[in-house]
Amino acid sequence: MPKQAKGGGIHRWPESERPRERLFREGPEALSDAQLLAILLRVGRPEASAVQVAMDLLHHLDGLQGIANRGLGELCGVRGVGLAKAAQLKAALELGKRALTTPLSTGTRIGSSRDLFDYYYPRLRDLRHEVFKIILLDAKHAIIRDATVSEGSLTLSIVHPREVFNLAVRESAAAVIFLHNHPSGDPQPSSEDRALTARLVAAGEVLGIGVLDHLIVGDGRYVSFADRGWLEPDRRAASRPPAETGERIRTAPTRASRPGHARSQDGRGGSKQSTEP
Repeated sequence: MPKQAKGGGIHRWPESERPRERLFREGPEALSDAQLLAILLRVGRPEASAVQVAMDLLHHLDGLQGIANRGLGELCGVRGVGLAKAAQLKAALELGKRALTTPLSTGTRIGSSRDLFDYYYPRLRDLRHEVFKIILLDAKHAIIRDATVSEGSLTLSIVHPREVFNLAVRESAAAVIFLHNHPSGDPQPSSEDRALTARLVAAGEVLGIGVLDHLIVGDGRYVSFADRGWLEPDRRAASRPPAETGERIRTAPTRASRPGHARSQDGRGGSKQSTEP
C-alpha cells in the first residue's frame, strides 16, 4: 500500500498505484479487497483516502463477508461511509452473489443435490437467520418455481405442513424439494430437522405429492436427505450420519414420486439418473 493511503486523495498518488488505473492495466484480480472497495467508494473523507476508508470497513466489519452481513446502518457507522456509499456496496455485493449462481429457471430439471447447492449457496451463505424454501416440480421433475415458506431466528425456523403444501397444491406441483440453511455453518441435521422432514414426507404421501429431497446448506457444505436414503420408509431408524456429497437425487418411494428414472454407476462410484421422464 502506498504511503499516501492514510491521508490525502487518491488523485495525489502516483498513477501507477491508483486502484482504478491498476485495474485498467492489470485487471481486477490484481487488486486487494480494499482497493476494489475503494473503486466503489470513489472518495474517502477529508483526512483519509478511499482506500483507507475501505480498510476501515474491512477491519471493523470483519472482512467482505462481514460487510455483506451488515445492514446499511452498520456500514454507515464507519467514518466516510454515508447512505449512498453503503447502498453502492450492498448493490455490488448482491450482484456478485447473483453472478455466482447458475440460472435455475422454470423448466430446468434438477439433476443432483449438488445442482441445488451450487445455485442456493451464494444466496444463503451470508444470512444470519434460517430460511426454509420449497422448490415446486412438475410431473417430469422440471422446476415450476421456488418460494420461501418461513424465515426464522438463528436456530429455529417454524414450518407447518399446511403452509408448505398449500402452495404446492395451488400450483399443481407433482413433487417438491425442501431446502434450508444453517447459519451456524454446520449442515448436520438436528433431531428437529429429522422430525420435520418425516412429517413433511408423510403429508406429501397423503396428498400424492412426492418429496424428492431435503437439502440443508451450511458453510461450503451441505447435507442431502435423499443422497443418504433418509426419505426411505425406515428414515426414523436411520443411524448413518448424512453425507456431504453430490450424489444424484433419489426419489422418495411415494406414488407421486416415481419418475421411472434409470440408475447407473459412474466411473467414480457415484450414482446417476437418466433425464428421461
